[in-house]
Formats: sequence, C-alpha cells, structure tokens
Amino acid sequence: MPFKVGERLDYEVRFGSLKVGNGSMEVRDIAEVRGRAVWHTVFKINGGIPLYRVNDLYESWFDVTTLNSLRYHQDVDEGSYERTRRFEIFPERAVYNEVFKKNREMPSVANPLDDGSFLYFVRTVPLEVGKTYEYARYFKAAGNPVRIRVVRRETITVPGGTFKTVVLQPTFQTKGIFSKNGKAEVWITDDDRRMMVQMKSKLSFGSLNLYLRG
Repeated sequence: MPFKVGERLDYEVRFGSLKVGNGSMEVRDIAEVRGRAVWHTVFKINGGIPLYRVNDLYESWFDVTTLNSLRYHQDVDEGSYERTRRFEIFPERAVYNEVFKKNREMPSVANPLDDGSFLYFVRTVPLEVGKTYEYARYFKAAGNPVRIRVVRRETITVPGGTFKTVVLQPTFQTKGIFSKNGKAEVWITDDDRRMMVQMKSKLSFGSLNLYLRG
C-alpha cells in the first residue's frame, strides 16, 4: 500500500485566495470491525468566513486487503446545515444500513467504497493521463458510476513544498464536493506514495481549496 498507519497530511484551507482554516487526512490505526482488520482513516476540514463556517469530519473503516468499506461516519456542519450520519456496510451481502434510520437495509454493491476510502483506493491503482476510469464501487448503488478522469501532469508549489503531480477530476453521482456540479480537481504526487497535495472544488458560495502544509 502507498499509505500506512501514522501517515498524516495537514492542509491549509482557503475559500478562493483567502486562508480560512485547516484540514487533515490521517491513517489513524488498524482497527477491527465485525472480526475484520480495517484501515481507520479520518478526514477533517475546519474553518470558514464570517457568517459561514465549516466543521466537517469524515471517518472510514475499510478492509486492509480488499479496501471494501465496512463502516462510514459523516459529521457535517456547514453554515446553517448540520447532519450526522452513521453507515454500516456489508460487502458479503451487498447491502448497507443507516443507523439513525432504524437500520433499514438498502442495496449496496459487492465491493463497496465510501467517500473517504475512495481517495485511498485511487492511490493504489495505475493512472494514465488522458484516460477516464469508471468504477461501480460506491456503497450507495444509486451513486454509481464514479468516474476518475486523469487530466494532466503538473508541477505545483504549495506551502509544504514543490511536487510533481498527476491531476484528477473525480465525479460522484451524489451531492458534495465531488458532485458533477462541484467540478473538483485533485492533485496527487506522481510517485509511489500518491499523496494528495492539493484539492479544489467549486461550491455554490465560492471555491473550497486545500493545500498541503506538511
């Protein structure tokens, strides 16, 4: 794997060119879910501008071998919008349930990934500039396919240094920063580690940008 326990990427968060907060991506530990060893990752964004604050937390638990997602938590606090969601995902039965919705089972897919684990999954696959890769692995079946377009190679400078990168355009069939309307771009290092060093996404109120700080 290009990542391991203890990896933590810290980001400077900007709305447009204005520095407004901090973010991080962390491989916190190897935990256990329903008897399976899983990567436990945490993605945080905190900051904002007057009258609009963002305090988001995304946690993923996915199988150390298959990367199949088994559990996914969302704590979203953006402006006046707040939402807490807890998902239990069962790859062997291709179903998931949302804990706060009376555990009603919904159709999933055979090898599910959530929003967070998708970022780690992409780091493990070969990417060729000019190609578009399509996956039917998003854990909510209706959210498929997920498309990853490999746009270009680019050398960029961020607070954490200068990096040779591959630029991706991920598109989910859902709402959020990777939705069709978000037009997000992700810069990952063009080496074996595939670290995310920059992310830009257009939102209704402006653009949300992350730059690797350390």
